Amino acid sequence: MINTIVPLTEISWERKDPGNLTESIRQRGIAIPVHVRKTENGYVCTDGNRRLSAAEILAAENEKFARISVMIENDFSKAGSSYWGNTQNKH
Repeated sequence: MINTIVPLTEISWERKDPGNLTESIRQRGIAIPVHVRKTENGYVCTDGNRRLSAAEILAAENEKFARISVMIENDFSKAGSSYWGNTQNKH
């Protein structure tokens, strides 16, 4: 997995009631990165819909919440030795 920071506007997710997460994130930030999958149009949330919903609410108050830490899940569709530029395993 790859950790990075991305704008909320590049992530698609299912809006959910964040409950008390909003206040917790306001005070401490997002402690556990949201898991996303990379797509042609940005990212799709695979874990963290409530955290994203809370960040969206908080971004209206403070722009520092408009970009969040994410973990990009591995895409094994391109895995294999040809992906790495060689056709033989040279380990």
